[in-house]
This record gives sequence, structure tokens and C-alpha cells, in this order.
Amino acid sequence: MPDQLPEVYVIIVVGVALALLLVGFIVSILFLYQRRQHRQEQEMARLRDEYQNELLQSQLEIKEATFKTIAQELHDNIGQMLSVVKFSLATLSLKKDHPDFESIHESREMLNKAIFDLSDITKSMHTDRITKIGLVEAIKYELDMLRKMKLFETSFSSSEEHFHFDEQKEIFLFRMFQEIMNNTIKHAKATHVEVKIECPDDYAFRLIIQDNGVGFNVAEKQLTTSSSAGVGLKSIINRAKLIGASVRIDSAPGRGSSFTVELSLQKSLQV
Repeated sequence: MPDQLPEVYVIIVVGVALALLLVGFIVSILFLYQRRQHRQEQEMARLRDEYQNELLQSQLEIKEATFKTIAQELHDNIGQMLSVVKFSLATLSLKKDHPDFESIHESREMLNKAIFDLSDITKSMHTDRITKIGLVEAIKYELDMLRKMKLFETSFSSSEEHFHFDEQKEIFLFRMFQEIMNNTIKHAKATHVEVKIECPDDYAFRLIIQDNGVGFNVAEKQLTTSSSAGVGLKSIINRAKLIGASVRIDSAPGRGSSFTVELSLQKSLQV
């Protein structure tokens, strides 16, 4: 019996060793499986993000093409028809004592205003013009148009006039600015809007838009897409994501709103 004890110990040791090896093997298999599953989930998430970005990119490109087409149609068709009507009215030679003189004169003034307003709208919609005059001038022009429409008072300041952006970034930044202004017009009930462009250093661009309107609950608005403001905020954030920009929104009911768009840049040489 005592001679059998070493054999029993050997069997026990071998059994324990085999059990440990089996447990280690199972743990290793589980670890490798989880690691592989994690990689697959990461790859699926990456592919999903790429697909969503490509889909969003396509949607925005279609929207820009639509803007351009509408602007061209407005200019070529509606603009020309208004010009013909203006020319027809100009050919009428009525004396001041004519009973229709005042109404014809008022019609001419209204027609002139309609032609100028249509021109402003088509210019702000046309992509080529935005890239031609640059982001700063496009923003200035848009603010001037809003001020002329007496929607609210505006002010603009810029620490730098020349930025090195590719066309896509420049268009996206301007469309983001337009979307913010559109939300301000529809919902803010503001009397004054201040726009600032800052360059805190050589590699940072910052667009700040502030209003003195009614404000809103940011978290609540970002969660909803049932209102135009919710959709507008989502569009702004999506555009920013596509060009590597960030958007910070600071607002609360009763204290106005502030939008800050930040983007890294290479400043061009001043001219």
C-alpha cells in the first residue's frame, strides 16, 4: 500500500496539470474569440460610419447641386420675366396728374425691390459664388441682406480675412452659418445677431454666432427631430463632422443662443 502512494500522487499531479492545461486552453479560446468578436464589432462600426458618412456626403452634394440648379433657374427664368415686366412699365409715359401714375410708380418700386431681393437670394444659393468671393465676404453679404430685410440688426468682426480652406470646407462652413441663421430667423425672436471670426493661433479657426433671442434647451432640442430646429441642429452637426469641425451650442430659455464652430486650418498669406 505505501508503495502505491507515489503512483497516486503522480496520477493526481498529472490530472491537476491536465485540468489546468484544459482550463488554460478554454480560457485562451474564449479570450481569442472575444478579441476576434471585438475586432469584428469595431470593423462593423467603422464600415457603418463610412457608409453613413458617404451617404450623408452624397445627400449634401445632391442638395448643393439642387441649390445651384434652383439659383440658375430663378436667375434665368423668374429674373428675366421680372426684367421684362420692369421694361414694360418703364415704357409707359404717364404724367404725374394721370390717375394711375401713383399706382404705376409704386409697382415699379416694388418690382425693383423684388428683382434685387431675388438677386440676393440666388447669389447666396449659388455654390460657385461662395467659393469665388470667399467665406468672409459671403458671410458679410448674407448679414447685409438680412439687415436690409429688417429681420434684426447685425454686427460682424473678423481678426483675419484670409483663410486656406478647400472648396468643400468653405461651402460646408457657409451652409452651417446659413442653417444657424435660418434657425435664428424662425425660432429665436432676436433683435440683434453678432457674428465673429477669430483665429486664436495660426492653426485654429473659430466662427461664433450669438443672438439675444428667447433661447432654447439644447439637450432637449438635440434629441428631437420633429421640429425644424431639431433637424437644423442635426444638419449643422453632421456637416461639421464631415469636415472635422466641432460645434459648441450654448443656450437656455430666456438668455439667447451662442454657436461656436471650430476647425483647424492653415492660414494663407495675407494679400
